[in-house]
Amino acid sequence: MNAEAVHASHRCVGARPGRILATLLAVVVCASAVGGASSDQWQAGVAKTVITPNQPMWMAGYAARTRPAEGKVHDLHAKALLLQDPQGNRLAIVTLDLLGIDRTMRDWIADRLERRYRIAPKDLLINASHTHSGPVIRESAYSIYGHSFYDLTPEQLVQSNEYSDRLQERIVELVGEAIEQLSPARLSYTHARAGFGMNRRLRTEQGWRISPNPDGPVDHDVPVLRVETPDGSLQAVVFGYACHATTLSFYDYCGDYPGFAQETIEQRHPGTTALFIAGCGGDQNPFPRSPDRALELCRQHGYALANGVEAALQGPPKPVRGPLRTALQEVILDFAEPPSRETLERQAESSNKYERRHAEFLLQQLEHEGTIPATYPYLVQAIQFGDDLTIVALAGEVVVDYSLRLKRELTGPPLWVAGYSNDVFGYLPSVRVLREGGYEGGGAMLYTPLPGPFAPSVEERVVKTVHALVDAVRTPKGK
Repeated sequence: MNAEAVHASHRCVGARPGRILATLLAVVVCASAVGGASSDQWQAGVAKTVITPNQPMWMAGYAARTRPAEGKVHDLHAKALLLQDPQGNRLAIVTLDLLGIDRTMRDWIADRLERRYRIAPKDLLINASHTHSGPVIRESAYSIYGHSFYDLTPEQLVQSNEYSDRLQERIVELVGEAIEQLSPARLSYTHARAGFGMNRRLRTEQGWRISPNPDGPVDHDVPVLRVETPDGSLQAVVFGYACHATTLSFYDYCGDYPGFAQETIEQRHPGTTALFIAGCGGDQNPFPRSPDRALELCRQHGYALANGVEAALQGPPKPVRGPLRTALQEVILDFAEPPSRETLERQAESSNKYERRHAEFLLQQLEHEGTIPATYPYLVQAIQFGDDLTIVALAGEVVVDYSLRLKRELTGPPLWVAGYSNDVFGYLPSVRVLREGGYEGGGAMLYTPLPGPFAPSVEERVVKTVHALVDAVRTPKGK
């Protein structure tokens, strides 16, 4: 999300403890038999469904929008890939052409999948493309106090909640459909590059602004997991890129560049399902961007990413073997000292409606709950494929520093770092970005129910947790 792109986080942080699954409170590692399974002993199943609203809804991502959606460029999709190794360990990857889902929805889906299909929460990865041209998902974090950062009417809030209820049910069904499609498969990993993502944090005399910064850090890697049938037919392609999906800002539903990339890959490879996993693109934007050429440029960026995937598919594949080992941990992140009641009362009189609404919300939290949350329960997930590939999935809008640092520090098998996973609550800044300030460093918290910037301990706590989980999944029990 960017300076003109404001989205609401979707739940009341103060009410979260009773809804957090007990199974997520500690590291859970799936340690299977150590025997190296060959790459063609996998079982894989894939399913997809259209999730485009069948009626005009308010669109997520930009606060400046003044009316609901008016049409669509193409459909939005939810897709599920179910992988099973020879020992029976399963991994469900769900990708969504949406701005994101919150922790409450993730926990609800994980609970139903565990009860219905015996898929543990640690074996579920949900990733959102973060398109800013999809519908607003449940705004319960604000609506419980009569607020809506998107200026939704009560009827529109009901519409959003009903869509969210149907969506989470459909995701559970989708995973079930993927399970039904399980058949022999082999996995391999390749990667390439795409160059349209650019750092968007530019230092000016007025401070850090969202603007193209060709000298800022980037991650142009395009990781690709290919799923093939035993005869070599391409069944599914999972690919990633670290860049905001913010080329478009109009009133039509669209998957932005990730949607065009998936569409292009599937057209080039009939019968293949393409799944996009958003990387650590919290401080990256697609460039060029131009309102009068937005759709044309969006298609170009989608083609550029699809070409990166195509280049990876033409390179020599590296077999990906089992067993699967997964881990999920909740790490508690501290916020900086919250604003005082006096400060909030002063901000509640601000002419800036978002500063005013944020202050009013926190004051109402103080009134009803007696405190403002001082911490956030942050999810970190690690997935290991034998000795061949590691995926780290981080919650929130993660800035690129995390991907670059983790790839430097975690040597060994290829490392794929995803953001926007399992809970999109707002930005996860690095210490560098936090100290520099600006939108990703803390300014964007104004548009969430969170009290303010994270404390400087944020980066080390997340990185330390990632190291612990990766060590756990890379080292089977008994070794």
